[in-house]
Amino acid sequence: MKSLKAWTFAFISALFILTAAPQIVLAEPDAVLEAPNAININSASAQEISEALTGVGPAKAEAIVAWREEFGGFQHVEELEEVKGIGPSIVEKNKAKISLN
Repeated sequence: MKSLKAWTFAFISALFILTAAPQIVLAEPDAVLEAPNAININSASAQEISEALTGVGPAKAEAIVAWREEFGGFQHVEELEEVKGIGPSIVEKNKAKISLN
C-alpha cells in the first residue's frame, strides 16, 4: 500500500509541474515584478534614485541620470550594469524597486 501512495504522490507532483510549466515558459525573460512604489529610473531625479535604491548613493545616481540622458533611457533593467559603479549585485538587489515606464 505504501508503494501505491508513493506513486500517487509522484504522479500528482508531476502533473502539477507539467501544468505549471507553460506559464513559467511563457513568462517574458526581462519581466520584472515591480513593487507598487517602484522608482522609474527613466524619469526620476538623481536624489529620488539614490533614496530609493539600495547601494546607490548620490554619485551613482548621477551616473544613472547621465547615462539615461546620453543614451535615451533604459529599455531593460539589466542595462543599469552599463553605468559605471553599478554591477549585477546592485541590479539584482533592486529589481523589484525599479520601473522603466
